Amino acid sequence: MDNSELLMLLVGLHFLCDYPLQGDFLAVGKGSFSKPHCGIPWWHCLTAHAAIHGLAVGLAIGHWWFGVVETVAHWLIDFGKCRKWFGINADQALHIGCKVALVMVIAMEGGKA
Repeated sequence: MDNSELLMLLVGLHFLCDYPLQGDFLAVGKGSFSKPHCGIPWWHCLTAHAAIHGLAVGLAIGHWWFGVVETVAHWLIDFGKCRKWFGINADQALHIGCKVALVMVIAMEGGKA
């Protein structure tokens, strides 16, 4: 798979994980800072959502380390959005920027993840 195909795959997986695979439970729960959603602390929901993204990236690239990086980046970006430090457009731009950065790192390493 070349770098443009990898980027398309990562962006597609992002939208799959950020919308249908997130669901209302995680979407509401990750921003419920003052009161746990259904008894689940916000950080459990946010971590679960970010880990789903990390799993998708790790599997797509074929290396667990990229999954860990994605999990951390996604967690931090969504935390900022949930705290209303920025809106949904900036949130999505930051997520796509992370995918571009991952592909650039892979390209700089000669295409090996």
